[in-house]
Amino acid sequence: MPNEILLNAFDMNCMAHQSFGLWRHPRDRSVNYKTTEYWTDLAQTLERGLFDGLFLADVLGTYDVYGGSPGAAIRTATQIPVNDPTLVIPPMAMVTENLCFGVTGTLSYESPVPFARRMSTLDHLTGGRVGWNVVTGYLQSAAKGTGQVDQSAHDTRYDIAEEYMEIMYKLWEASWSENAVRLDRKAGVFADPDRIEQIKHDGLYLSIDSPHLCEPSPQRTPILYQAGSSPKGRSFAAKHAECVFVVGPSTAVLTSVVADLRQRATDGGRDPADLKIFAMMTVIVAPTDEEAQAKLADYQRYVSHESALAVLSGWTGIDFSHFSLDDKLTNSKVEGIQGVMDAFTADPGRVWTIREIAEKIAIGGPSPVVVGSPTTVVNEMERWVRETDVDGFNLARVVAPETFVDVVDLVVPEMQSRGIYKREYRPGTYREKLYGRGPHLTTPHPGSAYHR
Repeated sequence: MPNEILLNAFDMNCMAHQSFGLWRHPRDRSVNYKTTEYWTDLAQTLERGLFDGLFLADVLGTYDVYGGSPGAAIRTATQIPVNDPTLVIPPMAMVTENLCFGVTGTLSYESPVPFARRMSTLDHLTGGRVGWNVVTGYLQSAAKGTGQVDQSAHDTRYDIAEEYMEIMYKLWEASWSENAVRLDRKAGVFADPDRIEQIKHDGLYLSIDSPHLCEPSPQRTPILYQAGSSPKGRSFAAKHAECVFVVGPSTAVLTSVVADLRQRATDGGRDPADLKIFAMMTVIVAPTDEEAQAKLADYQRYVSHESALAVLSGWTGIDFSHFSLDDKLTNSKVEGIQGVMDAFTADPGRVWTIREIAEKIAIGGPSPVVVGSPTTVVNEMERWVRETDVDGFNLARVVAPETFVDVVDLVVPEMQSRGIYKREYRPGTYREKLYGRGPHLTTPHPGSAYHR
C-alpha cells in the first residue's frame, strides 16, 4: 500500500490552461478568472478536500510559434489573456487556514532583489504557506517582451539559474540574522543594522549590492518547486528542489524519470526521500464508469485542435503549422520544454502522429487522463504511485471548477477510506506540513548553508 498521497490542484490565472477550448463548455466558469470570488471559492473548495496546495503556472509571453504569430492563441484564449498569479494568493489565504500555494516565477525575467521581496511578502501574508516554482522560461516572446534581444540557450538558462539561486539564498537566509529585529520601542530601535548584511554579488550573469528588503518571513526561503525534465533540469531539481513536478504519458516513462531524480539527489548528498515528486494527471470522475465516460465524450465536443497545436508549438519551440496532421513526431532536443517532447517520444513502443498529439493534449495537456468511478480512479492513482515512486499528483482541470469539485466530492473520500489520504492537515508552514519538521531549510540542502 502506498504512503499518504499528496494532492495539488494545477491551475493558471487564465481561461484555457491545460484543456484547450473547454472554456466554451456551458458549465465552465473560467471566464470569471479575473474576479476575486473565482479564486476564493476555488481555495475553499480545495481546503474542504484537504488539498496540500494550489500550484499556479504562469507564462510572460504569448504562444506565437504556431504560424509565426500569436493569432491562434489569441483567437482561442490559449493562456492569453493571463493575469499575475501572485496577486490572487493573498485573498485565497484570507479565506483558508491550511491550503498552501506554489507560484511560478520565471527567474530569467525577474530581477533578484524585487522578486525576493515579493516572495517574502507572500510568505508573510500567508503565514508561511507559499512556495516558488523555479522556472527558467521557454518562450522567445517572453524574452522579447521583457527587453531581451534573444532567449538564452536552454543549458545557459540553467547556468544563470544556479547563480540566481545563490543570490536568493543570500537574500533570504543570510541578509538578516535571527535576532536582527529588536522592536525596542523604548530605545526607538526596530532593527539592528549591524545584524543585517549587505549582499554583494558580482557574477558572470548577475550583479547586486543590496540587503534583503524584508525582515525574515516564516519560512525565509519559500518551499522550492522545480519542473525541469532535461538532464540539466533534473540536476538542478535534484540539487535545489524540495518538490518536483514531472510529466509522463505512462508509468514506464515516468518510472525512469523519478528514479533518475532520486539518484541525482543521492549523488549530491541529499536524502532522495526529501524530494516530494508530483506527477501531472487529469481526472474525470463520476459515480460510475459509464457516467464518467459519458462526461469525457461531452467534454471532447468542445476541444480546439488549433489551440492545442498553438500551445504545443510554444512548449517545444517547433512550428507545427508546417506539419501534416498525419506526420509522425520524432524525438529531438528542443529549446522549449524538453519534458513535453519526451512525453510523446520517450516510449519506443508508441509513435504519435501530430493529429493524435493534438487530440491528446486538448484535454489535460501532456498528462495522463484517468476516467472512471471513484474506485477506478483511485485504483489507477495507487498504481501510478506504486509503479513510479511519485509522492502525489498535480491535478489539472478540464472544466472549472467542476473538475476540482468532483475530485473533492468523489475521489478524496475513496482515498480516505483506503487510508492513503489525510483526514486533517498537519499544522504549521508549508515546509512543516510537507516534512513534519521546522519551517526553514535544513542540511544538506544547499540553501541551509547560508542561514545566519
